[in-house]
Amino acid sequence: MGRVSEIREPRPRRRRLLRVVVGLLVLLSVIGYFAVQRASVGGGAPFCVASADASGRDGSSDKYEMSPEQAANAATIAAVGIAKGLPDRAVTIALATAMQESALRNLDHGDRDSLGLFQQRPSMGWGTPEQITDPVYSAAIFYDHLVDVPGYSRLPLTVAAQKVQRSGYPQAYAKHEPDATVLTAAFAGGGVLDCGGPAPTEPGDPEKVREGLVRIFGKDGMHTFGPEGGQGGQAGRNGGGGRVVQEPEVAMVEKKEAGEAATRRSRAMAHWAVANSRELGIARVSYDLRGWVAGKDRGRWQDKGGAGAKNGDADPYGAAPGEVRIFLAR
Repeated sequence: MGRVSEIREPRPRRRRLLRVVVGLLVLLSVIGYFAVQRASVGGGAPFCVASADASGRDGSSDKYEMSPEQAANAATIAAVGIAKGLPDRAVTIALATAMQESALRNLDHGDRDSLGLFQQRPSMGWGTPEQITDPVYSAAIFYDHLVDVPGYSRLPLTVAAQKVQRSGYPQAYAKHEPDATVLTAAFAGGGVLDCGGPAPTEPGDPEKVREGLVRIFGKDGMHTFGPEGGQGGQAGRNGGGGRVVQEPEVAMVEKKEAGEAATRRSRAMAHWAVANSRELGIARVSYDLRGWVAGKDRGRWQDKGGAGAKNGDADPYGAAPGEVRIFLAR
């Protein structure tokens, strides 16, 4: 009777297993590298994280990560809806639609002549290519069509979005609803948008920031100020507005009314500034006794309120309750 040879595992399987192990190690190294980069102060690749609950953002699963480009577009979509006085449901529908159509990128191409965040078509009467690729215009015209849908806020998101978009894949919007809800909470509710990465290296242009705010929120209450923080004095230090600051330039948006609408508007303005900080050279944003500083604190909002702010006055880098202040790099 012949000798039975020992059965050995084929070498190709061992090589495949080794490749898998090496691949996993490389993946873990990459993840670790970016984790260290994000944890470092002022370093690492730019990124933004929207959280549905500002108090529990570290441990909460209700988060959505974006590039600065995506965050800026999402902030614009949300701000336009809030400036129009529309409910959170409208903002969620718009964000979910743009997430499906363009992944929150302002595309210069698409199916046939589709363009922009919502892949709107000039040939279908949405506007000129220049208009459609303007995020403020494209968001505004989307909302205009949405509010014409009877009972849109009570419809399933897929149905409401489809009545505006008339997409060939209407069910595709549904998968974005949870993330769009997180974004809505960050821009309009109890959440927060954090944006990390290096501080801007180029000076900010106060007129460019002012123009962006005016296009979304309107001209009412918008003024230009000198280095003292007011038109020759201390105007605006009553906690009733927002201001864009570049020492020595200041532009201010006064808040005329109080209540929930004003709070949503101020929150949207503050988070719009953070989301657009890299493009517009924004170094600091303060809102309602909290502050965000580019390149610091891992890109997170921090409590900045001092005794002066609590008394209705604002320190140079803080804001009184309800006030938004935006400081530009110089």
